[in-house]
Amino acid sequence: VHILNVSFLVPDMRREFGGCAGNIAYNLKLLGGDPLPMGTVGTDFLPYAEWMDSHGINRDYVRAVDGAYTAQAFITTDQDDNQITAFHPGAMNAAHLNNTGEAATATIGIISPDGRQGMLEHAEQFADNRIPFIFDPGQGLPMFDGDDLKGFIDKASWVTVNDYELQLMQDRTGYSPHEIAEHVEALVVTLGGKGSHIYTQKQRIDIPAAPVNVLNDPTGCGDAYRAGLLFGLMNDLDWETTGRLASLMGAIKIEKHGTQNHHFTPDEFAARYQSSFGSPIQVS
Repeated sequence: VHILNVSFLVPDMRREFGGCAGNIAYNLKLLGGDPLPMGTVGTDFLPYAEWMDSHGINRDYVRAVDGAYTAQAFITTDQDDNQITAFHPGAMNAAHLNNTGEAATATIGIISPDGRQGMLEHAEQFADNRIPFIFDPGQGLPMFDGDDLKGFIDKASWVTVNDYELQLMQDRTGYSPHEIAEHVEALVVTLGGKGSHIYTQKQRIDIPAAPVNVLNDPTGCGDAYRAGLLFGLMNDLDWETTGRLASLMGAIKIEKHGTQNHHFTPDEFAARYQSSFGSPIQVS
């Protein structure tokens, strides 16, 4: 196509706060955690900063970059759920300006999609400071070749991907799921509505999907799930419980539009966990 000019009438528009760090932090805060999101933002960040403050989410490691916009996606969706997305990384490209070693109180970390250089350097910094971390490449996985991915796996304590990302990781590293699990404490593979698999060095644990009342918006479900993983790891829960907790977080999120519009109290979460899986849990 030599020339393409298109114009769409968009009758409804909404603006949502999101991003992997923000989404994971929001969900972990709901569970009673004390997240320390680290990222680079632009000069337009004030409304998001006020949102974080209103929810008690720490901003000590959120760095503003002069002359840049905060990373954002513009998603146009029709009535049949077809989508056209434009993504502007903006300040995310300066992610390497942050150093994970500066978060001296951190006991566990997660590397989710970010600027390529930042992801590589943050893995090195976590390893140098002996902070165990989850490698969660997400949509950033195609930026890395096989050697890069092997380096991440060797440094990480845990790896989490969806089924598509697992296939790409296998293709680039030559590792099977069980071989990846041999390098880390666990490999977690999400399967959408089919639940998830957790590969440890000894076994594969199958986690069922939590029942969903209504399917509204899958955006951010992976981040909600990962917050559940972090909560389980921080509280020394077994993998069966951690996986189910994470699954329920994804189910709660999918029932709401946007990535940070769902809410629950500890008692509400415990009751829904009991009804979903037939066993008790306590969060606070």
